[in-house]
Amino acid sequence: MTDSAPPAEPVEEFSRGPAWRPSAVQLERMRYRRQRSTRSMIIAIVSTVVVIAGVIIGVTSTPGWPRVQQTFFDPVKALDALPVVAAGLWLNIRVMIFSGILILIFGLIIAVLRTLRGPVFFPLRAFAAGYTDVFRGLPLLLVIFLLGFGVPALRLQGLPSDAVIWGGAALVLTYSAYVAEVFRAGIESIHPSQRAAARSLGLGYGQTMRFVVLPQAVRRVVPPLLNDLVSLQKDSGLIAVLGVIDAIRAAQIETATDFNFTPYVVAGALFVALTIPLARITDWVSRRQGWYGPGGSHL
Repeated sequence: MTDSAPPAEPVEEFSRGPAWRPSAVQLERMRYRRQRSTRSMIIAIVSTVVVIAGVIIGVTSTPGWPRVQQTFFDPVKALDALPVVAAGLWLNIRVMIFSGILILIFGLIIAVLRTLRGPVFFPLRAFAAGYTDVFRGLPLLLVIFLLGFGVPALRLQGLPSDAVIWGGAALVLTYSAYVAEVFRAGIESIHPSQRAAARSLGLGYGQTMRFVVLPQAVRRVVPPLLNDLVSLQKDSGLIAVLGVIDAIRAAQIETATDFNFTPYVVAGALFVALTIPLARITDWVSRRQGWYGPGGSHL
């Protein structure tokens, strides 16, 4: 007699139940919320249109508006100046990109130097602290004058004389001090237990900073770093004082021909067109990282 396997148990088949449907109360709540959302959107649109229309009517009805329009908002002059100002703006963008990369590198180095521990590193900490104190205290325009006019006047061998380079260097020196403090705040916000846990696993100081502290710190300070990038975009126009043909200098040259200030308005509009997307990206990153609460600003 051979052993036979016990008969298999019949598999009970389960049929899917009816698809879930919201109750009448839930449907009423959803309908009410949609109505409230639509009503709020309509009110916001109407109020915005009313305010903008009121401002336009109020400004254009003033006695001096024709003269202001001719001097600052001449469409023919704007179209003539747009290509020249846009070409100058491309220089501002390049200065911002290269300066921004160097600012992030130097700022992070200065921040790490300020967070070094132990008496042997005191000279490095003192240098980093003095650097941030000096360049946060000096006006950016003064630094641009000192580097852009002072250093080329020395005629030292091996140093460039291009005003764009020295204007960018002034931006790097000044903004690195601010960015270093942002990085330092992020580094010091990491709980000491993170360092202790890394050291208990056998990681050295450099490995702890590289693999544990800095990744968390950088992620925390992304929103303020983006704010500094927005400010850098605007302040890149200050290199115009060195005679560089950027957007502002190009607008100044166009204005000097007939003393019509519309090119300045064109330059301002182009800067705003660059700044607003950066500001919105900053807000989006801030919301993703929890910088804004549920009732935080969405503008």
